[in-house]
Amino acid sequence: MVDGVMALSKRLLLVLVVVILLAGAVKLGRRPSPPLAERPRVELEEQEIALLSRLVYAEAQGEPYEGQVAVAAVVLNRVDHPLFPDTIAGVIYEPHAFTVVANGALYQKPDDRAQAAARDAVDGWDPSNGALYFYNPALARSPWLVSRPKIKTIGKHVFAK
Repeated sequence: MVDGVMALSKRLLLVLVVVILLAGAVKLGRRPSPPLAERPRVELEEQEIALLSRLVYAEAQGEPYEGQVAVAAVVLNRVDHPLFPDTIAGVIYEPHAFTVVANGALYQKPDDRAQAAARDAVDGWDPSNGALYFYNPALARSPWLVSRPKIKTIGKHVFAK
């Protein structure tokens, strides 16, 4: 009986060692996931990134780079939020959402800085800390907008929930 238990124990130990080795081999064969900051936040077509870049340029040219990225992040935050359209174009062209659509400034060619800011937001950087709105307090006319809970200010823009 003791010999049978010993033989079974040896087999179980051998099976355990094989399982551990196989698990290690599988783990070594996989490429580790990149850190979150290196993963794109979303996968977008080039035309969507171009539209986002134009919005950044129209809304935030002359603002600090961090503020430009934050403007792009607000658009992406809206895409992810159930109260807003679920596409870049849907968010940007939503009626009365951005004055630059109505006044035609959206149709200017964005500079390299605005394009880089849009890409940084797409790649996961959100200096707005999850904001759904932004505005310039010197220009904002909507009492509802300025009453939104403020998250932070970057340059001349206030970012809010």
